[in-house]
Amino acid sequence: MTKSDENLKKELEKKWSVLKEKIAKEEFRIFLSGKYDRNNAIIEIFSGAGGVDAQDWATMLLRMYERYCAQKRFSVQVLHQSFGEAGGPDGRIGTKSATLEIKGKYAYGLLKKETGVHRLVRISPFSAQKLRHTSFALVEVLPEIEQQDTEIEIKPEELKIDTFRASGPGGQYVNKTESAIRITHIPTGLVVSSQSERLQGKNKEHAMKILYAKLHQLQAVEHKKELKEIKGESISASWGNQIRSYVLHPYRMVKDLRTQYETSDTEGVLDGELDEFIQAEIRI
Repeated sequence: MTKSDENLKKELEKKWSVLKEKIAKEEFRIFLSGKYDRNNAIIEIFSGAGGVDAQDWATMLLRMYERYCAQKRFSVQVLHQSFGEAGGPDGRIGTKSATLEIKGKYAYGLLKKETGVHRLVRISPFSAQKLRHTSFALVEVLPEIEQQDTEIEIKPEELKIDTFRASGPGGQYVNKTESAIRITHIPTGLVVSSQSERLQGKNKEHAMKILYAKLHQLQAVEHKKELKEIKGESISASWGNQIRSYVLHPYRMVKDLRTQYETSDTEGVLDGELDEFIQAEIRI
């Protein structure tokens, strides 16, 4: 191969690399072209069946998403966290439920298909007999919707607003004043909370954002139910929508049950390396 041939090869490889990058960007725009895909996201995590193991699993998922968002340079704020009982191995304290606000371009578009049941199989750190245990946690991802961007109307008389002192692990109070906010939407029974801010007004603002997102989700679910009833299709319970299994024993494997993508790098996934799973999700 002559020197001119080598130069031509290098130039073509460089052009191909630039073209591939452009194609990837266009493909990204096509797959993330939903109405709210560019919005910030709200992630809710709920421990499910499995007792203290499930609460520990919810905490592990919370950490996983925080690490993923840090890699994406998204801003993460825990708006509300309800803790489990204190006193697990290594001082672990589980999570009954948590709400995170994720700020960043395409945060909702990237994370929206993380919604569903996440299943963990491992040797329980809470079992003196070292028994294998299966735990479940539910993840819900909602778009952050500003009041002016939705047709949903919330009347003041439809809201019941309670204040309380924010509590931390073990039940101790982290604020001396009752700045935390709990809002109940009376017509639907939806309850949202925020305790991250010291100012009551800020917590109310966060809670209202969550409420708008939940009402939008409820509206979408009701619409899907109506369509399924018209088509005569059965409606499966949302808690049964298991999307991913994380197996740490007797072998190591994380597998998405929708895309069939899997990896044996369980530590990497639990440390926030979710790109391959999310790229596979947005293409379905």
